[in-house]
Amino acid sequence: MGTVFQMPWTYIGDDPAQWPHPGLDRLKAMGFATAAMALTDQSVSLRDPALAAEEKLAIVLGTEGDGLADHTVAECDYTVRIPMAHGVDSLNVAAAGAVAFWQLAAPQ
Repeated sequence: MGTVFQMPWTYIGDDPAQWPHPGLDRLKAMGFATAAMALTDQSVSLRDPALAAEEKLAIVLGTEGDGLADHTVAECDYTVRIPMAHGVDSLNVAAAGAVAFWQLAAPQ
């Protein structure tokens, strides 16, 4: 909670039917690139310099357990994974968000 007011975040839409569209459309219209946090064969590392180079990057996080829907991942500009030790397949959403925000907010 210490930095909850320092990192901009939001829900988009009033109900789940507004995601991924028009939610993603609204983000892109505001100039955001989108990064889905998901483990897929196409995921890039959170350390990928292309992510840090984006002027405005929205991190899209899913629910614990199920993660993001496949159609949401497909609609994002990037699919991103957090590099982890062998045998660790995922983090809970709060930990994953914290790691992503830290990495992407750090001066490059």
